[in-house]
Amino acid sequence: MTHQPRILLVESDPALRAALKFSLELEGFAVEDHGSGAGIVAPAADCVVLDNRMEEGNGLDLLGALKEKGLSSPAIILASNPTRAMSRAITAAGARLVEKPLLCDGLVAAIRSMIAPNRAAI
Repeated sequence: MTHQPRILLVESDPALRAALKFSLELEGFAVEDHGSGAGIVAPAADCVVLDNRMEEGNGLDLLGALKEKGLSSPAIILASNPTRAMSRAITAAGARLVEKPLLCDGLVAAIRSMIAPNRAAI
């Protein structure tokens, strides 16, 4: 049996969250999705995908909070029209920026490139 890489998806827009979950599951990922960072106790995922703009903060703040809870997985921050300062902050946090709107399979490619060094076959 093949291991399904686990993705923790936090996206505040319910329609986009549902669409992303659906498309990621079609690509063979097991997706745990949330509308916010509230309620995420012990993140266990091969990759984390975080919306940068949420009601209670931003993706970088949530990433920091998740790292305090023991997260060591690679992370992707989704952002619309990111500034250079935001791009630098995301890179400095050890995450990767993927810009919205999402085109083609850019998110899937980013996830696979980030978890591939940690997995033999994905």
